Amino acid sequence: MNNLLSSLSKTIHVSVIIAILLFVGLFYQNDGFAFDRLFWSWITRYIHVLVGIMWIGLLWYFNFVQIPNMSKIPDEQKPAIGKVIAPAALFYFRWAAAFTILSGLILAGLNGYLHDAMTLSFGSGIPKHTAIGIGMWLGIIMAFNVWFVIWPNQKRALGIVECDPDLKAKSAKTAMLFSRTNTLLSLPMLLSMVAAQNLY
Repeated sequence: MNNLLSSLSKTIHVSVIIAILLFVGLFYQNDGFAFDRLFWSWITRYIHVLVGIMWIGLLWYFNFVQIPNMSKIPDEQKPAIGKVIAPAALFYFRWAAAFTILSGLILAGLNGYLHDAMTLSFGSGIPKHTAIGIGMWLGIIMAFNVWFVIWPNQKRALGIVECDPDLKAKSAKTAMLFSRTNTLLSLPMLLSMVAAQNLY
């Protein structure tokens, strides 16, 4: 067990195998599933939730753990965060954001409410579509912030892209403020998403 859990790769592979076995068990317990729109919608929702957890989990890691504690780290140890941990975390952070949006749009398309949700159901007045639409737009704004504000500024702040010290400091501040903006938007976004699935 130690050998398994000491390796992230092995841990993830076993987790995938367990998930597949669980799916097969549920498949046969249910006398099978029709591989129809409902099935593909479920698969897409599963992927959407997985990458969404990765995205928002890392967002909260940055805002609840890393940013508040950076001032407590001795200067000689800070390069470990800036050169190793932050770039790795930002890689998963930005791609999880992209795949969360992509899978969410595919899910909405599969379920037939993409256009209505994106227009906040102004034409049809379906409250569920308004709620999920608000969540979708908040998610899109957050993902835009990740790719077009936070990541470019973090590249300068972390020294991935060379710049003068003043711009580096300004970029770090901008990245932090937009990361904090995403944290502010995360609870209303999640509330809208969960409300759409459970209150209507």
